[in-house]
Amino acid sequence: MSSLFSPIQIKNLSLKNRIVVSPMCQYSATDGFATDWHLVHLGSRAVGGAGLIILEAAAVSPEGRISYGDLGIWSQEHVPFLKRITDFIHSQGAASGIQLAHAGRKASTEIPWKGGKQIKDGPGSWRTVAPSAIPFHEGDNPPKEISLNYIHELKQDFRNAAQRALEAGFKVIELHAAHGYLLHQFLSPLSNQRIDQYGGSFENRIRLLTEVIQDVQQVWPSENPLFVRISATDWAEGGWNPEESLKLAAILKDLGVDLVDCSSGGLAAHQQIPVFPGYQVQFAEEIRKTGILTGAVGLITTAEQSERILQEGKADLIFMARELLRDPYFPLHAAQELGDDLKWPDQYDRAKRRHN
Repeated sequence: MSSLFSPIQIKNLSLKNRIVVSPMCQYSATDGFATDWHLVHLGSRAVGGAGLIILEAAAVSPEGRISYGDLGIWSQEHVPFLKRITDFIHSQGAASGIQLAHAGRKASTEIPWKGGKQIKDGPGSWRTVAPSAIPFHEGDNPPKEISLNYIHELKQDFRNAAQRALEAGFKVIELHAAHGYLLHQFLSPLSNQRIDQYGGSFENRIRLLTEVIQDVQQVWPSENPLFVRISATDWAEGGWNPEESLKLAAILKDLGVDLVDCSSGGLAAHQQIPVFPGYQVQFAEEIRKTGILTGAVGLITTAEQSERILQEGKADLIFMARELLRDPYFPLHAAQELGDDLKWPDQYDRAKRRHN
């Protein structure tokens, strides 16, 4: 059996393979509610054979959405449809996860296919918040600097969202501390210029993330996996860097986090990213040396590439995004390419062999 299709046990969760559907915003929710689009989109990836399917960034509060089309988990009313989605995912032998997020200063934007720029006023707009009153793009409405009272409420929002995720049947929670969203904004000196206990030193800048983790752990069972997505570097001078990511990973491991999902960038509009196939795998490889599990993500598009990453010990899971948009059945096809006899859904089994 290939490494890509070998099972892995993470606490009480057994994944049938190492392919993870990376969280990908669909901008297709209404008032935070998942829709039939989400059910079909995610369900098809479960039918397609992925081991773990992580729902897109779900906002822990209304102002935490990137756009008015974002998924939410700030209300108990969001739970029933999410439960319908997790039930279907599990019926196909896959596991379900959800990414809990707050967009911070990158909120209040138009959906991507309508331009994606900040909506400064009128319908679909709201006042953004951030560690410091520094806008993401020059010309954006500046965010309001977060007060200590808001930080207290924010941690409660994450805690409540984790409780709802449990009720909705999710097996994994991933905290979104990457791509320039709020928790990442606290990590980076480029966006965090606070002079209180949440700014300045490395220890202060990671404080909110570690406190959110501890608050989530009050309601999220200790036997359930907890992931954290980070941007391992800002790709910008003076920003969050790989050395800090290594230090953070060791702390996350001590806190009981099970896996670091290793992405990069998204915080600085002037970032310079040297993009090439698997360009972020280097971060997963280095962070894995701290003893924590890692997920590799970013321009991973083939079975052979995925297998090589695992064989060389550079990561434990392969997070795939756009390739799984192009081909929801990539796992079924990849298994055939690697010589693994992966079970197809009964309804599709008659198409498994092309000569039939």
